[in-house]
Amino acid sequence: MILVLWDIDRTLLYAGDTDRLVYRQVFREVVGRDAERLPERGTGVTMPLAVRELLSSNGVPDAEVGHLAQVIVDRLPGCLEQYREEMRLSGRTMPGAEAALKAVHQSEGIVSSVLTGNLKASAEIKLTAFSLSKYVDVSVGGFASDSPHRPALVNIAQRRSASVYGHLFSRRNTVIIGDSLQDVHTGREGGAKVIGVASGTTSVRQLVEAGADRVVSDLMDVDHLKALIHELAEIEGP
Repeated sequence: MILVLWDIDRTLLYAGDTDRLVYRQVFREVVGRDAERLPERGTGVTMPLAVRELLSSNGVPDAEVGHLAQVIVDRLPGCLEQYREEMRLSGRTMPGAEAALKAVHQSEGIVSSVLTGNLKASAEIKLTAFSLSKYVDVSVGGFASDSPHRPALVNIAQRRSASVYGHLFSRRNTVIIGDSLQDVHTGREGGAKVIGVASGTTSVRQLVEAGADRVVSDLMDVDHLKALIHELAEIEGP
């Protein structure tokens, strides 16, 4: 059995400027002024860490960052829900993403879930907004609401999947599919193989140099993607 963990943003879908609108609104509500700087786009950093960066880069005193970060994190999903329709209209699914998700979901012997820097509630909002949630078992995924340290999410997803599906998952049979350097580092440090997808802000060369096991330019070739998943799961490793 193989566990496939999909990244969401810029791998499966592009939410447009929705996340940045949410950051701006919640920062204004909590801090009482406009944010002059926002987190960098497309890095794959978990939301709790992005929020701490948002506060620090906008001059919030270090002593207040921890408390205010938690307040903002707690408000993010509710604010994102307010922009659901706008996100659906201004965003899009990435090329080939729905067909790839469907094909992997329907493949015998594969558990398809997600590993994302989004909070679980935010991830579910995004996936349902673009009608993708039916192709993944979010109950066994790894989310920023579980840990701000993204590599830790691999083991969390593996344990959840093992509990539900009755099969042991390790680096040998776990494959992350994602677009960012964080996805590659997450797999290498957390215990998974990685298929890099150059659909975001990271190039094929950068993904290869970071140590992705395989790299594709997009998700359009479903048969090739499935072949790579099985190929990686058959390579012996710790």
